[in-house]
Amino acid sequence: MDQCKPSPTPFISLLRLSAYDGDPISDPDVYRSMVGGLQYLTLTRPDISFVVNQVCQYMHNPKSTYLQAVKRIYRYIKGIVEQGLLFRSSPDFSIRGFFYTDWADSIDDRRSTNGACIFLGPNLFTWIAKKQSTMSRSSSEAEYRALATTAAEIRCFVISSVN
Repeated sequence: MDQCKPSPTPFISLLRLSAYDGDPISDPDVYRSMVGGLQYLTLTRPDISFVVNQVCQYMHNPKSTYLQAVKRIYRYIKGIVEQGLLFRSSPDFSIRGFFYTDWADSIDDRRSTNGACIFLGPNLFTWIAKKQSTMSRSSSEAEYRALATTAAEIRCFVISSVN
């Protein structure tokens, strides 16, 4: 895919992946290998964490629609290969967290996915994208769960930096 045309975004926002869409692909190991590489890349690319989380959910039974989504992520990376995180020194040691949840957005199991970014001063320190373990009954409950996850992540960060 090194000769592919770059994509401006890693995912089509209206696209909803489902376990029932698409045809099975002939070589699932290729899909798993491509997604595994993307998982590794999320260590330095927080902008693809959410979409990689989405395509990882179908590694057990990959289909053509998921492979198209993975290829779009690769095309996005092709366009941003020169960009990266910038860390700068600062006297500001405040910790700020931001979170997001998509209430019951998964077509297959109606569970929500959380996303969070935690900053130390002006620098992005950690980020997560994770599917909630249970189904939330309301958007408020989904947001509360996302807030609790973000607060726990901040707490772990504070405790580990004190020790």
